[in-house]
This record gives sequence, structure tokens and C-alpha cells, in this order.
Amino acid sequence: MIQKLINGKAKSITAAALVLGTATLASKLLGLLRNRILVGEIGVGNELDIYYAAFRIPDFIFNIVVFGALSAGFIPVFSKLIFKGEKDRAFKTANAALNLVFILLIILCFVSVVFTKDLINFIAPGFDGSKKEATIELTRIMLLSPMFLLLSSVFGGILQSFKRFFVYSLSPIMYNIGIIIGAVYFINWWGLQGLAWGVVLGSFLHFAIQISTARKLGFRYQFTVDAKNTDVGKMARMVVPRLLTIIATQFNLVIITIIASTLTIGSLAIFNLANDLQSFPLGLFAVSFAVASFPTLSALSDKKDREKFIASLSSTAKQILFFVIPISVLLFVLRAQVVRVALGAKKFTWENTILTFDTLGVFVFSLFAQALVPLLARSFWALRDAKTPFITSSISVLINLVLAFSLSKQYGVVGLAASFSISSVINALLLYYLINKKIGFSCHNAIFKPVVKVSFSSVAAGLFAYASLYLIEPFLNTHTFVGIFTQGLFAGTIGIAAYCLISWKFKIEEFMVFKNSIQKRFFKTKIETAEIIKEE
Repeated sequence: MIQKLINGKAKSITAAALVLGTATLASKLLGLLRNRILVGEIGVGNELDIYYAAFRIPDFIFNIVVFGALSAGFIPVFSKLIFKGEKDRAFKTANAALNLVFILLIILCFVSVVFTKDLINFIAPGFDGSKKEATIELTRIMLLSPMFLLLSSVFGGILQSFKRFFVYSLSPIMYNIGIIIGAVYFINWWGLQGLAWGVVLGSFLHFAIQISTARKLGFRYQFTVDAKNTDVGKMARMVVPRLLTIIATQFNLVIITIIASTLTIGSLAIFNLANDLQSFPLGLFAVSFAVASFPTLSALSDKKDREKFIASLSSTAKQILFFVIPISVLLFVLRAQVVRVALGAKKFTWENTILTFDTLGVFVFSLFAQALVPLLARSFWALRDAKTPFITSSISVLINLVLAFSLSKQYGVVGLAASFSISSVINALLLYYLINKKIGFSCHNAIFKPVVKVSFSSVAAGLFAYASLYLIEPFLNTHTFVGIFTQGLFAGTIGIAAYCLISWKFKIEEFMVFKNSIQKRFFKTKIETAEIIKEE
């Protein structure tokens, strides 16, 4: 049973997304526990600002070198070779790509270590002497993490191409476990540097969990540096525009870090804490479905099957919005309860709570857009077009740059969230318009009507949840963790139940698909429905 789960191949996008979503839920819950431990132990102030600022350079390097290169180029090329039955050639290409990128990564990390002080002066100009020195120390330690994450990304690309999503989905869980160990134990031994070593441990565990399955699929490491490999060349041609897109996205975060460092103490921490909370549904549903659909979209693109490509893209987009829109509404209604339960530890004050849930409230208005961007970008990548996402991302960055400087002066960290949300919506709308123009407006026609139903059901569910907050409040002491947790759980449950009931009443297709997938996977029942999307 366990071996079947570990080595089993996902048979549909929904099944793969269910596996990824379940593991992401566990990872996100661990992430919330991680943040609660952090704010409880060190509070929202200088130390947490240092921790988040120190992430920026290693995260930037990882995203442009590893995530950018592999997500755009590796999976489409590797999966095509597997599809053609050229397994040996595929693994030879994987080794060549791994070694070339690893050499580039070592050079970048070494240069970053040498020039860390100058880089921190640029991204955190508002930090004073001691705060800046601590950020430099943590950054240099964290620069070890991209090495392990590169290895993990190659293995993850192999596992995704073979549709072995279970083990791949465990890696973020291991990453958070490493960080929690750093926050609970290492910090007692090495002070603030213990948090950085926790990140390094987490990145190692992220890689280590995937080794066994990758080997079973046939991967064997070879020190092969073949820059003339034609398949690596194909990856490189796809990578350049994708790298520019990633650089644009990371520059977006650098802008926010620069501005936040000049605002009141704790602003950078508040932004990241609120962003982590709003990212919960994004990782759980949006990224899970986008990752699960990518191999299928790439294969359909290779087959030049336009109709199935449109059907797969539109059905996945509807599934994402079916989950994300109601969660956005409920998260807005219950944002105070969510913030207190997730972060209301010893040193997290009521003032911190107000600022965080105000920031979170602004974020959720763009959740639908942020949820569609990973899928829409991957649809372009599957069509071997990485230039379009770069152009839309660049436009989004420029808009965020202008808005962030102006809105932060008046509204502080809430203004940063507003600029981020507005630019995200514009990015998603541009991608949506351009993909429809590229493949035909059938996708638009298939999505519009179901989204209207989902939106109506979501607003109704939000009203039920809002009323439930006041219905149960007289029976609880909402000044305690148990009281506020019970209030939020009760209202959230009522809201979710209302949404499911209305979805069933409206016969929303995505609800039926999800329900049937759950029943088939966990209850082994035979389901008969009038319409079930054929996903592959």
C-alpha cells in the first residue's frame, strides 16, 4: 500500500492535484506553525526583519538560476524524450543540465558571498549598522541552500515528468520541518544564525526525500558537462525568456524589500507574514493544479492537439477558481480570526494583528489573479513561448514599482500590498487575454459562465460565514485562543457547507468532478454522472 502510494503514477490532472494539494496542505500548516513559532519567540521587529531580508539574495539566485531554468526548459524537453521512449538520452540530458547549472550556481553564490555587504546595502537601505551586519551574516549562511535546492529541482522535474507526484509533494514539508528545527533548537545554540542554519537543513531535506524515487526511475549521476548537447540547447533557448520573467518577478520582491526597510520597524515582517497567509490557498490549489497540468499541457502541445489543449487548460482554470474564489471571500470575512489563530503568540501584539489583517485583506482581492498566473504562464511554456509571460510580468513590475512608492508613503505596508495586488490582477488579465488570442476564444467561452456561478455561490457563502461569527460570539470568550479558534472554525465550516450546498444545487461541474475524484480515491465507489471532464 505504502509502496504503491510512493511509486504510483497519477492518472489524471485532478488526481495529481489532489495528491499535491493534500501534501501542500500539510506543508502550509507547518509553515503557519513555523511563523507562529517565529513571532512567538522573537516578535515582529528587527530580528524578524533581518530574517526575511536575508532570504532575498539566496531566494533571488535560486529563482533565476534553478527555478527559472528548470521549470521552463527541463520538464518539456525531458518529458518529450520520455514520451518518445528515449529514456537513456533523457537522463543523459538531465545530468548535463544539472552539471552546467551547478557550475553557474557555484559562481553566483561565491560572488554573492564576496559582495554580500554591497548587496544588502542595496536591498535594505533602511537598516542601521548592527541590523545590517546581522543580515549579512544570515545571508552568507543561507547561500548554501540553493545548492541543495538545485539538486532537488532536477529530481523534482524527473518525478513530475513521470507523474510521480506523491514524493515530489513531500519535499516542501521537509523544507518547513528543517526551518522549524532551526527556530526551536538551533536558535538556542547559535542565536539568530540558527534560523539560517534551519533554512540550510530544510533545503537539504527538500532534496534528500526525492533521491530514492529518482533512482528507481532510472537516474544515475554522471559528471557530464556537454554544452553542445542539442537537448540542453533546446532547454537553453526556452530558458532565456523565462529567466527574464523570473528576474522581473524577483525584482518585484526586491522593490518591496527596499521600500519596506525604510518604513516602520516590522513592516517587512508584516508584509511577509500576511503574504504567507494569503499564499496558503495559492499553494494548496493554484500551484498544485498548475504543476499537475504542466506535463499534460506539454504533451498535448507536442501532439499539436489544440482542442484537447484548450479543454485541459479551461477545465484546470475552472477547478482552480472553483476553490480559490470562495476561499478568498472566506479569508476576507475571517481574516481577524485567521491572523490571531495563526500568529497570535506571546510577542505578537494586537497592533501587529490589526496591521497584518489589514494587509491580508488587501491581498485577498487579487487571489483569483495570483491563482491563474502559474497556470497561464505554464500554458505558454507548454506552447514553447516563454516571451509572452516575460512581457506581461515586466509590465506588472513597472506598475508595482510606480504604485509601491506612492501608496507606501500614505498607507505604509498596506500600500505595498495594494500595489502588489493591482499589478498581479493586471498581469493575470494580460496573460488570459493573450492565451485566448493565441489558442482561440473557446477557452473564454468555457470559463465565463461557470465562474459567474462560482462567484455568486462564494458571496453567499461569505454572508453565511459573516452571520455565523456574530451568532456564536455570545457563547465564547474571544479573548482566548480557544475562543477565537472556535469562532473562526464554526463560521468557516458554515461558509464551506453553504458553498458546497449551493454548488450542488447549481450543479456546478467542478464540484461534481472534485466530489467524484474524492469518492473514487478514498471510497472506491462507482460514480455515474452526466458530465465528467475527460482530462487526458
